[in-house]
Amino acid sequence: MRIGVDGYNLALPAGTGVASYGRALCRAITAIGGEIDLIYGIAMRPETPAPMRETLFYSRLGEQLSLGQKSKMTLRRRALRAAMLPTVRKAVEVPISGKVIAGDMVERVPPARRIFSRSGLFEASVHYFRRYGKAMRIEVPEPPAIMHWTYPVPVEMVGARNVYTLHDIVPLVMPYASLEDKAYYKAMLQWLVDNASGLCTVSEASRHDISGMFGMAADRIDNLYQAADLGEHPVMPAGDDLRLWLDRLFDLELGGYFLFAGAIEPKKNVGRLIEAYLQSGVETPLVIVGREGWRAEPELRLLRGGNGAQLKGAARIRRIDYLPRAQLLRLMRGARAMLFPSLYEGFGLPVLEAMALGTPVLTSNISSLPEVTGEAAMHVAPYDVDAMARAIVAMDGDSALRQRLSALGLSQSQRFSKERFEERVALFYEKLLK
Repeated sequence: MRIGVDGYNLALPAGTGVASYGRALCRAITAIGGEIDLIYGIAMRPETPAPMRETLFYSRLGEQLSLGQKSKMTLRRRALRAAMLPTVRKAVEVPISGKVIAGDMVERVPPARRIFSRSGLFEASVHYFRRYGKAMRIEVPEPPAIMHWTYPVPVEMVGARNVYTLHDIVPLVMPYASLEDKAYYKAMLQWLVDNASGLCTVSEASRHDISGMFGMAADRIDNLYQAADLGEHPVMPAGDDLRLWLDRLFDLELGGYFLFAGAIEPKKNVGRLIEAYLQSGVETPLVIVGREGWRAEPELRLLRGGNGAQLKGAARIRRIDYLPRAQLLRLMRGARAMLFPSLYEGFGLPVLEAMALGTPVLTSNISSLPEVTGEAAMHVAPYDVDAMARAIVAMDGDSALRQRLSALGLSQSQRFSKERFEERVALFYEKLLK
C-alpha cells in the first residue's frame, strides 16, 4: 500500500503541532507496512538534471524559499499566475540517491519511497480556489492509492483517493482569534466535505464541531486522535544528567519550574496564564516557550509592565523562543508541571506529551483537553483567572498531588500510544480502499 503525505507543514523550519502530526503519521504508515510518497511545494524545475534536483530541494528547503532567491511579492505574483491556468499540474520527482546528507532535515523530510515537489503548490492552490471554487489538481506518475493531506488545503491528486485531516475549525468557531479569511476558509472546507474521499480529525470534540458546522453526520468524519509518539528523540530520565543539562543550558532546577509550550497567540490564553501566575505569588519560575504569533503583544503585556517598569513577580517569568523538539521534550520532562490553559484545541498535543513524560498537567476544562487528559490532569476554567491562580498554588505546593497526576498521566497517555494510532490509521485506510 502506497500513501502520499503532503509536506505543507513538514517543510516549516519551526514545525507546528501539525508538523508533529505529519511525522507521526509517516512513522505509522511505515509501521503498518505502507510506503510513502511525499509532496512538497518547494521550487523544482522539470528541466533541471535529476542529480541536481536533490541538492536544490534540500538547499531551498533550508533557505525556506519557495522559488529560489525571490521576494515574497514575486512569490505571490507567480502563485497568482499559476492559478490562472486551469490545467492539471505535474509534480517533479526529486531523486533519493542518499548522496545528500540530510542531517537535521530528516525531521522535515521523513523516510519515503519517492519525493515530489511542485513550485509554489500550496500558495497557488489558494489563488486557484478563489478563482475557480474548486481544488487544484496535481499529477504524479503511478499515483499512490491514497493521498493523505495532513491539513485542509485545496489540492487533490489525480488517480488517488484524497483524504484530509481537519484538526479543528478555529477560524469558524473563534473567528476573533485568527487572521484567516473566514469566507474563503468556510468555502474551501465545504468543498472538501463535499468532494473528499475521506475526512479525519483528531478528537471527538473536533468531530462534533466539524459535523455540526457543516450539517453532516458525525460518522462522515473519522477520529484518529493523535499519538504520544516521542519519535526518534530519547528523553533523559529525571536524574543527574537531566539536572546538569537544565542547569547548564537554561539555569533551571529539575522539577523547579512551570512550563508553557505553544505559540503566543490569543487562543493559547497566555495573557490570562501570566496574570494568574503573578496573582498566585508562587516562587517557582514560569518558563514560556514559543514564538510570538498574531496579537502576541496583548498576551505579553503584563511582562512589559507600564512606563517601562517591570511588574512585581515578572522577573520570575522566563521567555524562550522556539526550541528544537529534542530540547523542548527535555525541558518538558524536567518541569514541575505543564500549564496549558488553552481556550480551544483540536487535540492538545503538548498535554499528551507532558503526560507521556510523567510531567503533571494543569489544563482547561473545555474543547478537546478533558477528552485527552481524562482524570489525569487538574482542570480549570480558562477564562477564570482567580481559579487558575488557586490551581497554580495547589500544583506548586502539593507534591502528593503532583505524584498522583504524574502516575495517572503516564497511564492515560497509553490510550494514545503510537501502536493504537497505527491501528486507527490502518483501519481508516482499509475502509477507504474497500
